[in-house]
Amino acid sequence: MAYTISLTKVMITLMFPIFIFLIHVPSMVLSQSFRSLQLPPKAVGPESIAFESGPVTGRFYVGIADGRILQFNGPRVGFLNFGFTSPNRSKQLCDGTTDPNMGPICGRPLGLAFHYPSNKLYACDAYFGLVVLGSAGKQATRVSDTADGQSYRFCNGLDVHQLTGNVLFTDTSSVNDLRNASRALNTNDITGRLLMYDPDTDRVRVLMKNLSGPAGVAVSQDGTYVLVSNFIGNNTIRYWLRGPRANTYDSIDFQERPDNIRRTVVGDFWRAAAMVKQPAQSLIPIAQRMDVIGRVSRTVNLEAWYGNTLISEVQEFGGELYVGSRFTSFVGVYRF
Repeated sequence: MAYTISLTKVMITLMFPIFIFLIHVPSMVLSQSFRSLQLPPKAVGPESIAFESGPVTGRFYVGIADGRILQFNGPRVGFLNFGFTSPNRSKQLCDGTTDPNMGPICGRPLGLAFHYPSNKLYACDAYFGLVVLGSAGKQATRVSDTADGQSYRFCNGLDVHQLTGNVLFTDTSSVNDLRNASRALNTNDITGRLLMYDPDTDRVRVLMKNLSGPAGVAVSQDGTYVLVSNFIGNNTIRYWLRGPRANTYDSIDFQERPDNIRRTVVGDFWRAAAMVKQPAQSLIPIAQRMDVIGRVSRTVNLEAWYGNTLISEVQEFGGELYVGSRFTSFVGVYRF
């Protein structure tokens, strides 16, 4: 890899701060191009964002550190409780917790995505695997927690192909869970997997093994390929699902700390990532618009609002970018 040892150490230090670290931006317009949507008190870590079908409501969902999934109902109402992922969750014990050791009890929803024809909200819970919620929310139903006889250790990002209903998702590590994410980075963990759940057969297929911290996934509009970001490996790969290159893959670009990827309505993608700031060699959060072969057509520098706190997702909706981060108490909205 094209890194010096010192730069790698900087990346490790910046990526995995203590989980209770928060940055606070008031729920107000910070500039002409950015505003924040404040989570409820003590709520932290909107990792991923899932919009309901249709361009009118603007209603969306986020998973937070204490195991809840919140529903955003516009600026007047704000965020309301919608559901939770753990079958053992106690509201009294879990609400507002930022203790990562509570994850196996309270749950930790990461990637979220809707299957619009069935109005099902799928979630990757870091500890409980692939789960699904109906329109009423409340407790999620576990879909899968193992594939090929191997339990998920770090269910992370997901996307749903709308025509088939297939759910593509990542298990970031087979040996390290979310609480040991820094160890995965320090040891260059290459035990991650790309998986696909078929709701028609109710089975999960392992598409790829030995990935270097697979995080985000995004299925192409026609379902012929899926993009997968390797957070530890610092690259994004394209895995072919159908066609003459089916079941093969290629690396489409090199990029520091790529995280979740979201497809746009026109078929290209937004990716959360980072860039190195000189001379301190610190990492700062960026959003990148890219095409299927990795060409970046636009980069949005978010340092002014996030400092060196990394983001996990950027998703375009209504001419704005909605920004998630596992380390903040708000959803950022950037107008471009």
